[in-house]
Amino acid sequence: MRLTSAELTVLGLIVERPRHGYDLEQVIDQRGIRQWTDIGFSSIYYVLAKLEKRDLIEATEANEGRPGVKSRRVLQATAKGRQVAADETVAFIADLRAVPHPVLVGVANSALMSAHTYDDALRSRLIQLQARIASVREAERSQAPLPRPAREVFSYSLNLLEAERSWLAERVQVSDD
Repeated sequence: MRLTSAELTVLGLIVERPRHGYDLEQVIDQRGIRQWTDIGFSSIYYVLAKLEKRDLIEATEANEGRPGVKSRRVLQATAKGRQVAADETVAFIADLRAVPHPVLVGVANSALMSAHTYDDALRSRLIQLQARIASVREAERSQAPLPRPAREVFSYSLNLLEAERSWLAERVQVSDD
């Protein structure tokens, strides 16, 4: 059974511990998951419905013990869901997959612009990238101590960002103004 990155991400968060939809949204925001996978706020419930239909998760109703409070659907992974999540996790790590990089489309077409415009675009990307690196480092620091999988995501992400920063820095100079 093949899962999309959004499906595996949501399933993995539910395998980590039972959650309701709002809790999923908070964790996705806190961990900066949208920076490395395609999962929007409105798509969380769509993904949950798909996972439930495939018997990978199941829902229970919980009102947190307060009368008159609308109950929330708490989602937990089924045995099948745990196994599929484990199998797909191995495949996502072990299998080298092509990942689209829009910047490569731009670089491949850079002959369509002047050298000055190309340099300006690279410089702009470098400035944005440096801000992203600072943001990811701050997110990592503010959530410490992190579980090993979260530390690994931050480590990998930062290494990719630093590699791109290094590539860009070789090509452009950024002024201090």
